[in-house]
Amino acid sequence: MNDLISLLATQGPAVVLVVTLAARLGAPVPAVPFLVVAGGLAMGGSALNAVAIVLASLLGNILGDGAWFLAGRRWGYAVMRLLCRVSLSADTCVSRSEAILGRWGGLSLIAAKYVPGVSVVAPPMAGALGMSNARFLAFETAGALVWTLGYLLLGAVFHAAIRDVLAVLANVGLAATVLGGVLLVAFLLWRYQQRRMARRADDIVTISVDALRAALAQGNAPTVLDMRGEPVRAIDPRAIPGAVGFALRELPQALGPLADGRELVVFCDCPDDASAVAAARVLMAAGLPRVRVLEGGLSAWTASDLAGRVEVVEVPAPVVPASLGASGAA
Repeated sequence: MNDLISLLATQGPAVVLVVTLAARLGAPVPAVPFLVVAGGLAMGGSALNAVAIVLASLLGNILGDGAWFLAGRRWGYAVMRLLCRVSLSADTCVSRSEAILGRWGGLSLIAAKYVPGVSVVAPPMAGALGMSNARFLAFETAGALVWTLGYLLLGAVFHAAIRDVLAVLANVGLAATVLGGVLLVAFLLWRYQQRRMARRADDIVTISVDALRAALAQGNAPTVLDMRGEPVRAIDPRAIPGAVGFALRELPQALGPLADGRELVVFCDCPDDASAVAAARVLMAAGLPRVRVLEGGLSAWTASDLAGRVEVVEVPAPVVPASLGASGAA
């Protein structure tokens, strides 16, 4: 711990820049403790330059979030799907992000910094939704400033306690490191178990993409429900023809029109069809028995659609000159 204090005291701005940039790019780096400790050191009479710390944190935020913002502008929803698939809460990552953006707009870039799993997803979603560069930079700078000053002030207020905590951790040494590692592993195992339990869908009936295509071609086609949120549907141009968009929270109010006796097929574009499974359970609990989940969701449908568009190119038979043909016949 003394090494950490010495490092922050001598190379504080550089350290804060690196850890903040890494955190905003999505690396599992705890940037907040560095800011809190830096605030405590600045208040405790250290030569640490608080202004340089603030500027370094702002730069790290803008560079990291700006990279994801431009990626969202370039590749759209695919970036968020990639980020959420590696998240510990992949099934709620996009839904929470779209809820925050839909409710707060540009201010969501400020609020998202305090929501785990969303802070990395909000910038690319803002880019994919077409937010201007100037608007993004304004909200990002404001959010980064609020975020940085908040934790620096927290460290300044509790600077005496921070030094005591660091002293205790320095004395505990290896034991604290081992305990922290054990707690981290236990948390990861718990999250894995939660994800595994969420994937269990023994009560859910599924339908394949080919079967849904065949059903849609018939006269009595099922009602197809798209469980992606409205912001995601606005970003992602992919769709199943005739599908009706719903948010999960809207289903209880839409049960009347859906209870017309037609079969319901729900789909999403999320890991393990989690949102579609949740929607199917809501519908079945309301007494609608003919509910099925599309296996693989929109990704499977799109893959099948692309495969169906592949043209078979027939290679023409080689033209044999008449003279060769005659000689061959001879």
